[in-house]
Amino acid sequence: MAAAPAEQASSYSFILSISEEEARVKALNEYLSTRSYIQGFTFSHADVEVFRKFSGPPVDQYFHVVRWYRHIEAIYDGSSEKNDPCKLQTSKGKRVQPPWSPPEGTKHSRLCLYNSLTRNKEIFQPQNGKKVTWYCCGPTVYDASHMGHARSYISFDILRRILRDYFKFDVFYCMNITDIDDKIIKRTRQNYLFEQYRKNKSTPAQLLEDVKTASELFSVKLSETTDPDKRQMLEKIQNAVKSAFDPLQEAVQAKLPAEEISRCHEILLEEAKDLLSDWLDSKFGSQVTDNSIFSELPKFWEGEFHKDMEALNVLPPDVLTRVSEYVPEIVAFVKKIVDNGYGYVSNGSVYFDTVKFGSSEKHSYAKLVPEAVGDQKALQEGEGDLSISADRLCEKHSPNDFALWKSSKPGEPSWDSPWGKGRPGWHIECSAMAGSILGESMDIHGGGFDLRFPHHDNELAQSEAYFENDNWVRYFLHTGHLTIAGCKMSKSLKNFITIKDALQKHTARQLRLAFLMHSWKDTLDYSSNTMESAIQYEKFMNEFFLNVKDILRAPTDVTGQFQKWENQEAELNKNFYDKKAAIHEALCDNVDTRSVLEEMRSLVSQSNSYIAAKKSARQMPNRLLLENISCYLTQMLKIFGAIESDDAIGFPVGGNNQNINIESTVMPYLQVLSEFREGVRQIAREKKVTEVLQLSDALRDDILPELGVRFEDHEGLPTVVKLVDKDTLLKEREEKKKIEEEKKRKKEEAARKKQEQEAAKLAKMKIPPHEMFKSEHDKYSKFDENGFPTHDTEGKELSKGQIKKLKKLYETQEKLYKEYLQMVQNGSAN
Repeated sequence: MAAAPAEQASSYSFILSISEEEARVKALNEYLSTRSYIQGFTFSHADVEVFRKFSGPPVDQYFHVVRWYRHIEAIYDGSSEKNDPCKLQTSKGKRVQPPWSPPEGTKHSRLCLYNSLTRNKEIFQPQNGKKVTWYCCGPTVYDASHMGHARSYISFDILRRILRDYFKFDVFYCMNITDIDDKIIKRTRQNYLFEQYRKNKSTPAQLLEDVKTASELFSVKLSETTDPDKRQMLEKIQNAVKSAFDPLQEAVQAKLPAEEISRCHEILLEEAKDLLSDWLDSKFGSQVTDNSIFSELPKFWEGEFHKDMEALNVLPPDVLTRVSEYVPEIVAFVKKIVDNGYGYVSNGSVYFDTVKFGSSEKHSYAKLVPEAVGDQKALQEGEGDLSISADRLCEKHSPNDFALWKSSKPGEPSWDSPWGKGRPGWHIECSAMAGSILGESMDIHGGGFDLRFPHHDNELAQSEAYFENDNWVRYFLHTGHLTIAGCKMSKSLKNFITIKDALQKHTARQLRLAFLMHSWKDTLDYSSNTMESAIQYEKFMNEFFLNVKDILRAPTDVTGQFQKWENQEAELNKNFYDKKAAIHEALCDNVDTRSVLEEMRSLVSQSNSYIAAKKSARQMPNRLLLENISCYLTQMLKIFGAIESDDAIGFPVGGNNQNINIESTVMPYLQVLSEFREGVRQIAREKKVTEVLQLSDALRDDILPELGVRFEDHEGLPTVVKLVDKDTLLKEREEKKKIEEEKKRKKEEAARKKQEQEAAKLAKMKIPPHEMFKSEHDKYSKFDENGFPTHDTEGKELSKGQIKKLKKLYETQEKLYKEYLQMVQNGSAN
């Protein structure tokens, strides 16, 4: 208790009356030992008077004085002159806190993204706070979506989710659909003309004649093809047509039954579809004039694309733009580029003037791939198959110029424009649509690696020509190529796997995990090895989640869930926070999901080791710690789009579209069944009723897996109950049977070999020593009275060394033979 003011003042008066400093300090120390001068201490004028008497800090032996002195000095209000009474805060009853300073902390990492505009990782800084404007090049819809599309759209979906849900950016995502394009026009005409041809039901003789004529045109196309991959594809088509052509020709010549001729007719018609379609288009393509025909094909394939994206759990864009709906905006966009002096009209088409744009001080052409300027093959691919005829190419001022607006030829859809009937060029669509939605500058533009030149470079040029700026896109992101088992994938080469086919073999989650296990900007090889790695990763994570759920289901009271932490818990928790920090660093480093998944795998491995150690010691693992870890891992997988459900822990049971939580509904019943089964097994073991134990095993191994339920029995521990995908369990069961069968086969093989060895040994034992060498006429010519060889086949006496070796063999056989005779005597020789 602190001294009363009067008592305190009198005590200090006595202390102040002592002239010798050491005696005064000693008296002060005794006095201070009786009062509080730390917690809530407010010093008085008496304290100040005594404090002023000190010439310097007191010596350490006077403990209370030292603490008192330091305390007053600390709350001296920063005064450098202790004789200045104005600097001392001595107002009665006022409490003064000691100085405080914030911790230094650690440096915060910032998100960096690989920007194709610099070919480096750059700190990501949106133009407007946390809002991110993002445009992504969508598909050209003329055929089924394939794994190349999945490569881009799953990768961008992962990036988009991470920016939105992890880094908390407000992402506004726009994507286009290209539904006007040379490929679409050509494919539409070909499909339409081929169906008309099929409906006309040509005779077998007529089909043979038409295929023969079409083959001549096809052969010319083949001879002009220099690309080895494309040439291989065309040769494959040619061989398939020939294989179908000859049987029909022979059937017609042999006048086989009508059914056989009709069958051969259908086979040839199907095999020659590409060949006939090309020929029909070259002959009648210009006669297809109904614009509505050109909208049916892209509309159908756009619908299929959206279904595929939904099946892959790819988020829909905030805005979807179609070229066919933006033709007026595209016309206005082209007109302004011309008005700004960067476009010119030629024969009803409008071209971008790359020379004039590139020579402008405020503009640069081909920012992404400057080294590709002049690559005529790439430029012509960008213009489209219908736009690279000699007359079209002659319309340009420079070979590097590209079409903004194309005058329509017969057999092509058309729209009105100031330059006559025509249609948009390929590159202009993205500029006009993105510009109308996102304005003069966007934060992110995304697309496949193969779109960098000429498509994206031309987009940049025409957009910056329109807006008269130099920053239409701040960050350009390009996803890496996709190969199939190491081979280039291409729709035009017919070397592709559709998304629907891929989903027949693997789930959307497995495909997404495969993509997460690779860098979004590098080449990804879609192969059995890649997918097997993803499957094993999913299984590894799922087993951990199921084990944690089992631990959390163990009954406990409210207070029982809070368990004391030992060194094991502290260590695991430290590892948990270390892994979270490492994951954050990896995500900041160009969204390195490959490293993230490895860190997550490591965290699960550490958690599994902790669980195993606890169970081995017959101790309950810490529920809250494991729950925190599993919830964090689940949340990360949700952010990546690998989990769609609202479950706090793990992958959903029974699919993602369940209206009820199957696990919470059925688990109480399964738990009762497990406990009942364990009780029955215990009694059966005690009573030695093997039939009941066999029935119990059959329930675990044969019946429950068919229902998607796994019982895991552990000696001395409760049965672990897990809800697992039925197909996974059945596959596991088949693998287990194969392993058991292989073990059985190896065991039988080992037994057979042992039996053969024993039989061979017995056969050898039966040979008397004097007979063992006599059969070896190819080695020896003479023997002594004991059957021991003395001369070789040439009649020469055996050397001492040879005789020594043979004697050892002879003595060994003597022992074996004696053992055999003993076995015969005992009746054990068979």
